[in-house]
Amino acid sequence: MPTRIIIATRESQLALWQAEHIRACLRARYPDLQVELLGMTTQGDQILDSPLSRIGGKGLFVKELEQAMAEGRADLAVHSMKDVPMVLPEGFALTAITEREDPRDALISNHYKNLAELPAGAVVGTSSLRRQAQIRARFPQLKIETLRGNVNTRLRKLDEGQYDAIVLAAAGLKRLELGHRISGLLAPEDSLPAVGQGALGIEIRSDRADLAHLLAPLNDANTAACVRAERELGRVLQGGCQAPIGGYAELIDGRLRLRGFVSDLDGVRFYRAEASGDLSDPEALGQRVAESLLEQGADKVMAELLGH
Repeated sequence: MPTRIIIATRESQLALWQAEHIRACLRARYPDLQVELLGMTTQGDQILDSPLSRIGGKGLFVKELEQAMAEGRADLAVHSMKDVPMVLPEGFALTAITEREDPRDALISNHYKNLAELPAGAVVGTSSLRRQAQIRARFPQLKIETLRGNVNTRLRKLDEGQYDAIVLAAAGLKRLELGHRISGLLAPEDSLPAVGQGALGIEIRSDRADLAHLLAPLNDANTAACVRAERELGRVLQGGCQAPIGGYAELIDGRLRLRGFVSDLDGVRFYRAEASGDLSDPEALGQRVAESLLEQGADKVMAELLGH
């Protein structure tokens, strides 16, 4: 059993909250364990003037943290699961997924309670192609503009009047005790969450059996099953940041229900699928829903978006 471990973390307020949360969980369980944080700035944090879909996708938030683990400068990294690429680099493993916070998207506005109240031409800020496509499909009269930066930066831009409303993950706002800023929560029926949204994952080098054993009690089996189903959906669809894809699994009466969608950037060609499956094989469910979407025509949309 290690006596000292180092957590690699991005230095944004939310990332530090997540790392501190895992540190507190570990200290509560292992009072003699020394847990330190190694703060790092990733490429995704540095490039703020372009949409993620244009500069390389979600992997930009994790590469430097993985490098620190590969070099032995850190033992583990804590991620928002929605930022983790669907396929990890060789030599790394997700060893624990903790209990999920609210997975929904949240609308923040100083004047409106929901998207339906926004007048034609109102500006909505979001960096997510998934959110953009779903808003365009339901509210084509709204104007959507890219919004990057950490949570506080995005809220400041809203307060300065650059946007009439912005859409963020509810989980991040609640973790930072900014839940009072939420004007309204978007039901999954209206805005299907991103794969892994609201869940935290702990990544280690796959050869660290000692850490896998240490971290096992932090894994929430139900959340992990849901996220595994969603990630398999994303993996089969080859979904990163380059395409509007949503995937959301929930546990209902002991079975997993998974909903997924794929659309073009304008939200015009929109494909939905859902299925239920056994808790013991979440990947099979993810594969089934992904294949249903591809058969409907999502394969053509994905080929166009990914340039195949």
